[in-house]
Amino acid sequence: MSYAAPETTEAPLETSTALGAMDFCDSCGAQAYVRVTLAHGELLFCGHHAAKHRESLGDKVVGWHDETDRLRDDRAS
Repeated sequence: MSYAAPETTEAPLETSTALGAMDFCDSCGAQAYVRVTLAHGELLFCGHHAAKHRESLGDKVVGWHDETDRLRDDRAS
């Protein structure tokens, strides 16, 4: 008797770790806030270069981990 795993339509959980102080933009060396996962590796970008390269990367992107919301200062009164 064989056992077949149940089919699932759920997307896999994102396992990307948070970007830290030692993660730098591959274009300019600034603090990285975006991790782009490609089929054969990953790229790190600052907010500026992520926006600049997003369209040109197109369908090569497997995952897009964006932490640019950390750049906003929500403490303003």
